[in-house]
Amino acid sequence: MAAIYTYWISTALLCLLYLTSAYMYLTRGDWVRQALAELGYPAYLVPVMIVVKVLGPAVILLRVSVALSDLAYAGIFFHLLLAALAYLGVRKPGGAVPALVGLVLLAASFVTQNAAREIPSPYAQTAILVIS
Repeated sequence: MAAIYTYWISTALLCLLYLTSAYMYLTRGDWVRQALAELGYPAYLVPVMIVVKVLGPAVILLRVSVALSDLAYAGIFFHLLLAALAYLGVRKPGGAVPALVGLVLLAASFVTQNAAREIPSPYAQTAILVIS
């Protein structure tokens, strides 16, 4: 029962993190473009990231396909990892905090998904074995 609560709470918080970020990308575009430029990224990534930040959580929550859901987990993992490393690379460790929190939420969600979902992911069981 605890694993089910862990899954839904971590997944909800992860989705909230991503949807809040997408909202900021939409409403504060100039600030986001400037922040991306400081990290060395081009401004044309903003619309792409808005789509990614909305579709990733949607795919995980709706779980139309287990394979697609696992792909979304992988994409979010790499996005959060690269975001944290980008901030650390420009010596702004405070900017990496949301990405690191997101990584913790993502790990909790991924590892506990089989307890809460009807169709299990074949990779979540492997992740549990590797961790323990």
